[in-house]
Amino acid sequence: MEVLRPPLINIDGRIYRRNITKDEHYEEEEEDFSYMGPPESEDVAEDESCDTTCIEQTDKGYRCAIDVPSVLYKYIIGKKGETRRRLESDTKTSIGIPKQGVEGQIVITGSHKAAVSSAVTRVEVLVESFRKKQPFTHFLSFPLNDAKVQEGFLTFKEEVLKQCSQDHGVDGSIFQNPAKLHLTIGTLALLNDVEVRKACEHLQECQNFIRDITEGKPLPLAVKGIEYMNDDPAMVDVLYAKVNVKDGSDRLQVIADRLVEHFVSAGLMVREWDRVKLHGTVMNTLFRKDSTVEDSGGTGRQVMSEREAFDARNVLKKFGVYHFGDFELNAVLLSQRYSTDCTGYYSSAGSINLS
Repeated sequence: MEVLRPPLINIDGRIYRRNITKDEHYEEEEEDFSYMGPPESEDVAEDESCDTTCIEQTDKGYRCAIDVPSVLYKYIIGKKGETRRRLESDTKTSIGIPKQGVEGQIVITGSHKAAVSSAVTRVEVLVESFRKKQPFTHFLSFPLNDAKVQEGFLTFKEEVLKQCSQDHGVDGSIFQNPAKLHLTIGTLALLNDVEVRKACEHLQECQNFIRDITEGKPLPLAVKGIEYMNDDPAMVDVLYAKVNVKDGSDRLQVIADRLVEHFVSAGLMVREWDRVKLHGTVMNTLFRKDSTVEDSGGTGRQVMSEREAFDARNVLKKFGVYHFGDFELNAVLLSQRYSTDCTGYYSSAGSINLS
């Protein structure tokens, strides 16, 4: 890390410097933060209050309760309680944390309002930092599992295996499950039921602008052509179907970008690209059956082996303009990762219609 140009983190418009220190408990870098906001006089600092959280005055001083998913408690507690003790010592406050696995609120109390505000800020920064390290649990998508598209995909799979199975890395296990065909709009780490409900509410808020774009009608789409993700067609990990609105408009792209903009503004999604890359994965080496191997150390744990790319040159040559099918898109789904419903598609936590 450059001392003069440290990484910064933005929480509700407040900018903090992120300092990296080693913490044995997590076997990774723990992040310590210092406030880098505008300079304040001592009088203002004494009357400091948190911008986003209500600090209540009590008979014994001040109190603030903040919602934190239970999976993140351990980062505030630290090894043998060290992080919590340091926060309490530095801010002259007391930090009450529910038992691990019990959803609730972290309660911060202290004799001075500024001290409670400081502790709240530091807890929020820790939470925000470690939240970004959590694997995603849900994703927004346009489903492509229409019966016609599924049929076209199965024919594609059959023909590719018939004509290209001799090419390096091409086998049946790397093809997508036809019931799970979709276009990913963005991923979210929703760490408890409260956050899932919040995401569903925000998805509902998007219904009006989406219907304005679609004029209240389903979008007629053509799933035609294939493309690969990386630079070398002889070493491909992901091959995807291209999807376009049949009238040639960019309405699907506009909807995807507006959805990401909305969820990023709500703090539920991290922006990765300027524009959403719309792609329907049809082949992915992560699906390969031998992608896990036994740990040679004898621990019994399954570990990921190195991804084996496949040679897609013949597939691209023979099926570059393959037509999977046309259908009318009429839904945006918020789905749960690693779970499926009775149709075989990912379990839906929420949805809205385009019409």
